[in-house]
Amino acid sequence: MYFVKPKRHSFKNRPWLVASAAIAGFVASPVVVLAFLAARGSDGLWTHLAANVLPVALHDTLILLLGVGVLVSIIGTCTAWLVTTCEFPGRRVLSWALLLPLSVPTYIIAYAYLDILHPIGPVQTALRTALGIDSPRDFRLPDVRSMAGCILLLGFVLYPYVYLTTRAMFQTQAAGLIEAARVLGTRKAALFFRVGLPLAHPAIAVGVSLALMEALNDIGASEFLGVRTLSVSIYTTWVTRSDLPGAAQIALVMLLVVVLLVLAERWARRHRRYAASTKRSHPLKRVPLRGGAAAGAFVVCIVPILVGFVAPAAYLVVESVKRVRFSGVSPAIVQEVVNTVTVSLAATVAVIALGLVVAYAARLGRGEFLSTASVRLASLGYAIPGTVLAIGILPLITGVDAIIDDVFQTFLDVPSRLWILGSGTGLVIAYTARFLAISVGGIEAGFTRVPASLDDASRTLGKSAGSTLSRVHLPLIRPAVAAAALLVFVDIMKELPVTLLLRPLNFETLATHLYGEAARGTYEEAAIAALMIVAAGIIPVAILGRADRNT
Repeated sequence: MYFVKPKRHSFKNRPWLVASAAIAGFVASPVVVLAFLAARGSDGLWTHLAANVLPVALHDTLILLLGVGVLVSIIGTCTAWLVTTCEFPGRRVLSWALLLPLSVPTYIIAYAYLDILHPIGPVQTALRTALGIDSPRDFRLPDVRSMAGCILLLGFVLYPYVYLTTRAMFQTQAAGLIEAARVLGTRKAALFFRVGLPLAHPAIAVGVSLALMEALNDIGASEFLGVRTLSVSIYTTWVTRSDLPGAAQIALVMLLVVVLLVLAERWARRHRRYAASTKRSHPLKRVPLRGGAAAGAFVVCIVPILVGFVAPAAYLVVESVKRVRFSGVSPAIVQEVVNTVTVSLAATVAVIALGLVVAYAARLGRGEFLSTASVRLASLGYAIPGTVLAIGILPLITGVDAIIDDVFQTFLDVPSRLWILGSGTGLVIAYTARFLAISVGGIEAGFTRVPASLDDASRTLGKSAGSTLSRVHLPLIRPAVAAAALLVFVDIMKELPVTLLLRPLNFETLATHLYGEAARGTYEEAAIAALMIVAAGIIPVAILGRADRNT
């Protein structure tokens, strides 16, 4: 008797796979457009950029990435090791408080410290008072507007990426080996350098790559601190010089840097594979610290929190209170909150809806090339810096805008206008391409907790894929969808490069308002907007901290 192996997936599932592929094509299309746009530049433009723009921009970008990479590696790895393997006063609070700098966007920490460390700011004024010096000319700290200042500030706000991945490694795969090394009498220092650090290399590589992606995407902090990175060069070439082909050519170079970062992360994790035991791992037993060792561990963990979160947050609170007492809350801030929430909500709905399609198509098409490739391409946007994505997506939006405008003028005699770009819909489209990866990843994680037997049972009962999704999966993955939506909403609120480049005229969000005030040097005017952004960013960090309480 012969048995025919049933096909894994029904032909009825094909619409989901095709829709997923179309969404992936939408996310990848800005890269293709970017290449065509760069090719439109004159031959002499490449020569000019290579001689006058790229050397400085590449030099500053690479130095910044190198410095930030080293700093986040040291801070993230050391703090993760201490809170995972040692017991000391305050460890439990510090283990989640070390995540707080994630709530502070890079441009806000630069904005805050430019005022805090200003020659007539609170820090230098207090130091001169303590030293009995009257004039700022007689005593000044090194200017924070420098490459060193930019590296320090970005490092202290981006280290949690390394901290999160490395701590997870120490708590899981490394736990048994660390315990075995202790039994064999390995000393504390050797335990870290000979056991913990080599095991953490893959986690460190992942965390550093994420931190460097954020540093590469930054516009505000680098520009405020006088560092001419590729992102800043793209923005000034496009906005200040009105040279879109030139900006596209710089963006291609920046995209190459992104590819090199991804390849470097993969190379750093080569030959690093660890087999996890099928038995449930026991928690790592922490070594109690006493006296100076405990104090030293506490200081090492508290300093990044103070620099990366407490100082800028306290400054924003103080300045916001001063501003409210002096002139109340500006009506412009209220409108900016409405603008920010409106576009963030609209984009979040779009991101979650499309992410659900891609993730569900991947579940239906397990093992198929089309579904796997769609997930990869749909996640591409998060790796593309905002400035690069904005340049690539602009011609697509303006092209559709022109078609819509022609139709409206021809058949409805409506005055010409930018229907997509001018209404803020272009922002929503760009946000969707940029943050779709968060939605896909979060929803996919939710689907992994749903047994495949439920799909089989639903199919046996004659239910379609769509009916199975709405009646079986959605109720079960609702927490994962909600968590993904929250992360997407907060990330969109904080996004600066895409908003700066694609916002409609006279359309301000909290992020662009802060950028404009800081660029003009009127820091006190933007404190309320910055505080609102930080407050929103604390929400996902609090959720991570709550999940960490049992460690």
